Amino acid sequence: MYAFGVELDESCVCVFPSGATKREALDALIDAITRYDGTSDKDLFQLAVYQREAVMSTGIGGGVAVPHVRFDGVHRPRLSLGISKEGIDYDALDNEPVHILVLFAMPAGSEKEYLGMLAQVMMLLKMPGFRDALMACNTPAEVIGVLSDYGK
Repeated sequence: MYAFGVELDESCVCVFPSGATKREALDALIDAITRYDGTSDKDLFQLAVYQREAVMSTGIGGGVAVPHVRFDGVHRPRLSLGISKEGIDYDALDNEPVHILVLFAMPAGSEKEYLGMLAQVMMLLKMPGFRDALMACNTPAEVIGVLSDYGK
């Protein structure tokens, strides 16, 4: 299925257990993309994500984080999505826990595509009921179902 203009396989969706940390969540999202053929170099990908987070938290507020990187190890746009019912201490801009994480892995030089994906994410997250529907999910399959319903 497609979400936010990019192919999203169920294997790239993570539902985090209670007590998950920011590092555990990011590592799970990185692993999901790497397993699904999103990057040729997992170590470089992981380093790029953590370097980006060191510059400024990608927790944008409202319970949402959009970690993202653009680098040569990614050949086409990829994303993974994580849900935390409890919330993750993410150092978000509003100092509130993060419940929805969308990790973008983009090819180098893809600023325009990245901005387009980010716009789609933000539009969907503003749709009435969408966040609540995601937060009610207990499995990756349920998340995919919600994305399918709202993405029509």
